[in-house]
Amino acid sequence: METKDKQKSRRVVITGYGGVTSMGNNMNEIWGNLMDYQVGYRHTKMDDDSINAKYFGFMDFDRKLMRPFSKRILKMLPQYAKFSLLACDEALNMAFGETDLDEVVSPFERGVVIGTGWGGLDTANENNNDYRESGLTTSFATVMSMCNAATAAVSMNWNFRGYQNSPVAACATGTMAIGEAFDAIRCGRAKVVVAGGSESLREQFNIWSIDVIQALSKEQENERLACCPFSKGRSGFVLSEGAAVLCLEDYEFAKARGANILAEVIGYTNYSDAYDMTAPAEDMQARIHVIRELCTQSGVAFDEIDYINLHGTSTPLNDLNETNSIKSALGDAAYSIPMSSTKSYTGHLIGAAGSLEAIFCLKAMENNTIPATIHMDEPDPECDLDYVPNKHRYDQKLDIIMNLSFGFGGANAGVLLKRFEES
Repeated sequence: METKDKQKSRRVVITGYGGVTSMGNNMNEIWGNLMDYQVGYRHTKMDDDSINAKYFGFMDFDRKLMRPFSKRILKMLPQYAKFSLLACDEALNMAFGETDLDEVVSPFERGVVIGTGWGGLDTANENNNDYRESGLTTSFATVMSMCNAATAAVSMNWNFRGYQNSPVAACATGTMAIGEAFDAIRCGRAKVVVAGGSESLREQFNIWSIDVIQALSKEQENERLACCPFSKGRSGFVLSEGAAVLCLEDYEFAKARGANILAEVIGYTNYSDAYDMTAPAEDMQARIHVIRELCTQSGVAFDEIDYINLHGTSTPLNDLNETNSIKSALGDAAYSIPMSSTKSYTGHLIGAAGSLEAIFCLKAMENNTIPATIHMDEPDPECDLDYVPNKHRYDQKLDIIMNLSFGFGGANAGVLLKRFEES
């Protein structure tokens, strides 16, 4: 039996990733569009005129993409779970290629952690509407509404019979999923875990429910004002859909099989505001604890952080609170660390946001490029850190990157990634 010290010292690495969003059907497409300053949201008219929001990052989904997957599984899945299959397929292909997983790792040593914010709520509402109108709906209505439908689908499709979890923590979900996978591998419960988040929320009642609490962008005509994190004119977030998944592995296992290691996870933590369902805590203590604990846990000094991918939702409350949290947590070092919000391109993928942004961190590290925060035409003077406004920065030293995610319900999480080194 391994000692606790051995468990704590087990290294966790990333060997694959995949994503599907309104910006592309794979991560190379998505990153390429981001590098070209393209956005994934557009002006979208709702049938319900009482919905004020006009900009959404919805996908023009091609059902042909689902052909490789079992119809037996697909017929039971809500849309968000289907997205997760696509993202996992890309991640596993990157990590293992054509290798038969059963030949290299037991099904009971490979796990799945796919989280979501709202899960199959769209499908639940649609099935309920059918039932109320006709007295009948699909016999799969119950499983379609489950928040672990994506985890179950991935488990069944690839025969992952080990550790599983389905975090539900609003906008912090994707980051928590990565953290749960990190912890499971570090303590020896799994050798391989696919982890991330998925979201699809476009049924009109659900959109109205978010819009009515004034969370969505109020911009009616100007795309540059629809999502402009840390800018004076920001008015709310742009709701988007999609999935993003990473493949995490025990380092010794990955090394033994000759895997291409992309980066190492060196820290994860989460803390709660215990304050309000939608507003961030005014004392900022949970966010401060997340940032400082990531550094303490990994032995990284504040000034060693090369880049921070911010939560950066483009809401008046979050962006200012996040800015002040970083300044309080990191002190003077905060002003010298470049940071940005990639939600300025993607909109907010809720449960998939944190995992997608973790992949952006990997792409940034791979390309030595810091993605800009676009649409910063009139910066908020109270948000006074280096948000890399409007222009990407190339040829950057990016060895240690922090990814932060903050969600409704007071969920605050972060992961710290490091460029991989053998020693």
